[in-house]
Amino acid sequence: MSIYVGNLSYQVSEDDISAVFKEYGNVKRVQVPTDRETGRPRGFCFVEMETEAEETAAIDALDGAEWMGRSLKVNKAKPREDRSGGGGRPSGGGNRGGGNDRFSRDSY
Repeated sequence: MSIYVGNLSYQVSEDDISAVFKEYGNVKRVQVPTDRETGRPRGFCFVEMETEAEETAAIDALDGAEWMGRSLKVNKAKPREDRSGGGGRPSGGGNRGGGNDRFSRDSY
């Protein structure tokens, strides 16, 4: 299981988060996703702890708590959605040569 932590300050580091969650048990992993273009944290993270009881204690204590000037949103992380396909341009074939998006090379 993993914990989702939202509404984080953009100045937060993995060490900052780990220090807060260590009060509730052994922190196995902290993952802070960053923006691809700026490299800046995206305002949320995922925390994995040793046991489910430790994760539950952290969620109960930290959800809604104010930290670094922000009210935290802390809950069980939902399974990652399958992002293959859906919306946008088709992934097979498609418009390989630029130009008009309404037609693919394969349609001629």
